[in-house]
Amino acid sequence: MKLTPKETAVITLVASGYSDKEIGVILKISYGTVRDYIDKVVLKLQARNRTHAAILYAKTNEEWLLTIE
Repeated sequence: MKLTPKETAVITLVASGYSDKEIGVILKISYGTVRDYIDKVVLKLQARNRTHAAILYAKTNEEWLLTIE
């Protein structure tokens, strides 16, 4: 399944090491909304947890590394 732009933004930040609270501040969304997006990404990627989802995302989308400043 394809990720939405917001789901992509969230999982990119998760893979970059940001906490849920930091992701919420960066994307201007609530902590609960961040958790909802992470749960959706975990389901879509058929991952075991957020860490596994981040690893799967990083392995299949290496261009995300270029977005980190």
